[in-house]
Amino acid sequence: MSDQVVDARGLSCPQPVILSRQALQKLESGGVVEVLVDTATSRDNVKRAVENVGCQVEIKEEGEEFRLTITK
Repeated sequence: MSDQVVDARGLSCPQPVILSRQALQKLESGGVVEVLVDTATSRDNVKRAVENVGCQVEIKEEGEEFRLTITK
């Protein structure tokens, strides 16, 4: 269960990355945020950005969309 959900579907980069980082800044260590995106590019960019700051990422493909569960 996530603490927060970021719906970045329909947004082009870098918006999904920016929104994901803003959500992570508000979390305590161990907190979880879910990010919803609808392109492989956004999925890859968000994954890379949050891994670069030491977060764990789990990705689920849901039809045409992706759900990234990010643990700080």
